[in-house]
Amino acid sequence: MNLRHFTKTFSLVSFTSVIVAASALSAQAQEAKKTVSARTIANSSVNTLVADKNVSNKAADLLVQTPSNQTPINQTPSNQTPTNQTPTNQTPVESEQQTPIYPTQPQQQTPSSPTVPTSPSQTPVPESAPVQQQSPSTVSPGRATRGGSSYIGVGGNIGLGGDTSLSEGAFAVYSKIGLTNNFSFRPAGLFGDNTVVLLPLTVDFPIESVTSSGVQQINVAPYLGAGAIITTGDNDDVGFLLTGGVDVPISSQFTANAGVNVGFINDTEVGLQLGVGYNF
Repeated sequence: MNLRHFTKTFSLVSFTSVIVAASALSAQAQEAKKTVSARTIANSSVNTLVADKNVSNKAADLLVQTPSNQTPINQTPSNQTPTNQTPTNQTPVESEQQTPIYPTQPQQQTPSSPTVPTSPSQTPVPESAPVQQQSPSTVSPGRATRGGSSYIGVGGNIGLGGDTSLSEGAFAVYSKIGLTNNFSFRPAGLFGDNTVVLLPLTVDFPIESVTSSGVQQINVAPYLGAGAIITTGDNDDVGFLLTGGVDVPISSQFTANAGVNVGFINDTEVGLQLGVGYNF
């Protein structure tokens, strides 16, 4: 009976071992299938990546070799001699890993205005303000006449006959005040034993040269006029005056003067006036 019991026990153990072994073999077989499937999927993925990589490389090579459609830029031709340039042939470089290059849109450039060439020897000269020229008939006290600038001067009077300071030696203060291009007012005061005031209005003649040759040129501007003579002192009186003389320009600032004054009061009064005036 013990043997029988032992035989049943051994049979049960053997059957259990067979079942466990079969289960282990089945698990190993399934694991092997999973491994094979995983390897197959991995190989398929690798092949797909390699194919995609080759396709990308070919696409990149095509993009590098294909010229991009760019809009030509219109440029204004400048005054320059065109130079012939030989285009260089560039060979596309194939690399294993290249990022696809996408064509960019052409940038539109505004054509620049042509530059006007300027000559280096010509310098623009600023325009000066227009000078307002006075009309010959316009009355403007103190203006220059055709006989020269206006002036104020001092000098002396030499008497040539008569009873007043005009006919005696006297200190003279005189002036020329231009009124128009042809006329001027020439007041004067003679200071001696009594004071004599001369108020002539003169016609000024153009400046003329009295030397035809030589380095130094002497110019004179004659004048002739009439007016009034006023005497003061014990014999106050007013008379008629004739005057004439010449202005001699010395420089741009000074003018010499020589003139003869003839007054008609009670008697004829004659005097020679000499002096130098400052131009204004």
